[in-house]
Parts: sequence; structure tokens; C-alpha cells
Amino acid sequence: MSDDKNWPASPVDVNDSDFQDFVKKYPRVIIDCWAPWCGPCRMLGPVIEELAGAYKGKVAFGKLNTDESQSTAMSFGIQSIPTMLFFKDGQLASREVGAMPRQMLEPKIKAFIA
Repeated sequence: MSDDKNWPASPVDVNDSDFQDFVKKYPRVIIDCWAPWCGPCRMLGPVIEELAGAYKGKVAFGKLNTDESQSTAMSFGIQSIPTMLFFKDGQLASREVGAMPRQMLEPKIKAFIA
């Protein structure tokens, strides 16, 4: 596992230009695809913040504004937001669509890092 100090403790904003670098930098990455006008995205935001702190050193969380980074969103076929993309070793492993409370999301993260 990578050195804990290099893992972000809060979600990192990513965009079309740095998305691939971020996904490849950590062995486990979850990208929250969102937009500022999206109500469910705003509900999910604080959950992602909490989880980023709780899973520092295990999962790096990124936030992709789909309005500003349309080519990345299109390349992953993002049709509705929020969508979370789960990457293992730089490869898309799974996705979750829709806002969910921490108690629903956390078991998915635990299974992802197991």
C-alpha cells in the first residue's frame, strides 16, 4: 500500500486534463461525477467528504464536474449524475449511479477495497 501521507484526505477536483493521471496515481480510486445544478449530487457531496477522510490511505476520492469535463464524462458513458466510478489499478472496475446515504455506500466501498 502507498505511503499514507500521499493520499488525499478530501476529494480532489479532477478534469479532462488530469483525470487519467489521478486515476493511475492510486491503486484504488472513486470518482464522483457531478454537476453544481444537480440536487442529488449536492446531497452526496458531504458523504463523499466524510468517506474521503475515513478511507484515506485506502481509497483516493476525486470529483469530476461533468459540465466542465464533458469529454471524460462521455468517454465513460455518464448518462445520469451522480455516478461514482470505481477504479482499481487504473482500470474501471464498477460504477454506482444515484445518490445514496453513507450506510448504503460504505459496504460497496468496503467490498471494493477488500
